[in-house]
Amino acid sequence: MDMDLDDSSAATSGVQKGKRLLVMLVGAPGSGKSTLCENVMRASKRPWVRVCQDIIGNGKSGTKAQCLKSALSALDGGKNVFIDRCNLDKEQRTEFVKLGSPQIDVHAVVLDLPAQLCISRSVKRIGHEGNLQGGKAAAVVNRMLQKKELPKLNEGFSRIMFCHNDAEIQDAINTYNALGPFDDLPRGCFGERNHETKIQAGIMKFMKKIDAPSGTVPKESSVQSPAPHQSSDRTNHKFDRQGDGIGSTNLSEKQEKGNKETSICPSSDIPTLAFPSISTADFQFDHDKASDIIVEKVGEFISKLGNARLVLVDLSHGSKILSLVKAKAARKNIDSSKFFTFVGNIVNLSTKGGLCCSVIANAANWRLKSGGGGVNAAIFNAAGADLEAATRARAKMLHPGQALVVPLPSASPLYLREGVTHVIHVLGPNMNPQRPNCLDNDYNEGCKLLRQAYTSLFEGFMSILKMHGNELKPSQMLRGSDCHLDNCKQDSDQKNKRSDEYLLENSKKSRCSPVDTRDGEAVKGNERSRAKGWSSWSQALYQIAMHPERHKGDILELTEDVIVIKDCYPKACKHLLVLARAEHLDCLSDVHEEHLELLRRMHGVGLKWAEKFLQEDDPSLVFRLGYHSVPSMQQLHLHVISQDFNSTHLKNKKHWNSFNTAFFRDSVDVIEEVSSNGEAGIHDEGLLAMELRCHRCRSAHPNIPRLKWHIGSCKAAFPVALLENGRLVFRPTSAMATKP
Repeated sequence: MDMDLDDSSAATSGVQKGKRLLVMLVGAPGSGKSTLCENVMRASKRPWVRVCQDIIGNGKSGTKAQCLKSALSALDGGKNVFIDRCNLDKEQRTEFVKLGSPQIDVHAVVLDLPAQLCISRSVKRIGHEGNLQGGKAAAVVNRMLQKKELPKLNEGFSRIMFCHNDAEIQDAINTYNALGPFDDLPRGCFGERNHETKIQAGIMKFMKKIDAPSGTVPKESSVQSPAPHQSSDRTNHKFDRQGDGIGSTNLSEKQEKGNKETSICPSSDIPTLAFPSISTADFQFDHDKASDIIVEKVGEFISKLGNARLVLVDLSHGSKILSLVKAKAARKNIDSSKFFTFVGNIVNLSTKGGLCCSVIANAANWRLKSGGGGVNAAIFNAAGADLEAATRARAKMLHPGQALVVPLPSASPLYLREGVTHVIHVLGPNMNPQRPNCLDNDYNEGCKLLRQAYTSLFEGFMSILKMHGNELKPSQMLRGSDCHLDNCKQDSDQKNKRSDEYLLENSKKSRCSPVDTRDGEAVKGNERSRAKGWSSWSQALYQIAMHPERHKGDILELTEDVIVIKDCYPKACKHLLVLARAEHLDCLSDVHEEHLELLRRMHGVGLKWAEKFLQEDDPSLVFRLGYHSVPSMQQLHLHVISQDFNSTHLKNKKHWNSFNTAFFRDSVDVIEEVSSNGEAGIHDEGLLAMELRCHRCRSAHPNIPRLKWHIGSCKAAFPVALLENGRLVFRPTSAMATKP
């Protein structure tokens, strides 16, 4: 049945046919729980039922058992349910959480507003359903808040969303209103702040009419992702503010101001390098000298990072190096949103601290092995054997002052759990006489090596940024994967020599080929010739199409009209390119009716290779054939890509959305449009910035690691639109052999 018809019938019947939600509201009287319910129920596309204990007994106050029975009945009837009770302690929530199942997700929305505001609202309201109003309301709210236990994921919730003010409550309302009948929300804990304080500071002073700080925390920029100074356990890692006493219950005006000034965007889309001090623990380097060099090198690189950021991490709240660096960075007026200090374990910054870091640095030993202790052992242990194997494949040892960039395999636990895509090993100078290569207190040489080490580290991070941002030049790409970044200064002659070397899929000498790695990110559709903006590296496909004799080792098939090669940065298990061999046919916007036969031949060749893989390799694969609306590589090329998307080269939102939004034009549709209209439709590059959604069930996910984790097990049927008109290629049948 057509998906639209399913949606329509579901809306008409008032019964949802997708996954149902049980949303438990957690908050004191006056926090806005009932208002949230009303706003969602009024505007949502889903059918909702509000279960409120104040009116469960024929309009009068009832019992928890009655609420459970009513919620279960509504869920069985295909409805979504709001539990409108205070639910302020774990015991009150337990029975409701048990209603969850594989077909029912249990969420919590926590309305953790200032105590004063809740009391004020409760005292002033008139005609409340539960008659909690007037003078007695203040005492009730006070008593409830003293028992407050904020919910945690380990209670059984799949998602918890914290709201600390009216704007964040509106964000929660918008989030649930936007859900369609078949949509899912990302799992996890979003917007949590300091949960160790059971009763908000100042409540008793408020009740005594004494003006005092409220104990509230500053407004964050978003409730959709954990704030960087959050924690999901009792260790409660925060921004490093030892001098401000942030761990105390009351926050002074100065502290609130400091929090606002230093708050950073929690989005996982911001490239972030987390690095430890690489020379002050086992290497016994002087803290004051080390902090001077850290701040000096950060100041040198900070303007080159674009929107990326640097984070100095230490496990100890009393860390001397963090205190020194923070103070010196402030005196240098270094942008605190681009560089800050953080207390936490570098191997669980995301899950335990709410800080998403795509790259982490390792204070490595010279053997590049997992032995020893401290950061080095922790990172190797957390990443598993994959990191050690990937490291050994690139280098056997490291000299002081050098860095080694290692892409983290997607199967690594650190990649899957924390979203870390790269580890940069870096070796600092040693002042410890018990370790090899001790400098015997020679701080002239030591400071020189330490500066070199941080330079190598930050250059390594920049090389990763350039690769992800589609700004990487050929020589810089090689730097990004070279063993010793500090010795990889490429001169202009070397840059020019490599213009024809980027297509060699299996050549280690050219492993950084930009063959269609970042389609759809750089070149406008009307730039159809080298004279109009095709850079030398983006002409690699053109060179192969026009001069196949130079690339015999990389060509899978060659005919008069087309060439078949492997994509050097495949975004799936099987990923080929079918290149047109016609001049002045650079991209889809160049295609017109006279090219119709060529499009059909390209499709036929791509279809043949898809069926070959299905017959000889894996019959369970599913293939899709299509073009990017706006490619970054010159020369028209058709993608033949399996739909598993199991590849370490699929790293960011643009990679995913270039194949899983309308930006990717199915070959059969292009042929049909050119046949009917004389040209193919080109879709806007803005599609590349859309949220990440599973290509099967269309569920939303916050980042690539979470998405990959999901699609590895998602068994949902493909959307109906993809199953029509031969857009997907399954195991061969007689029908699939027919060309469009």
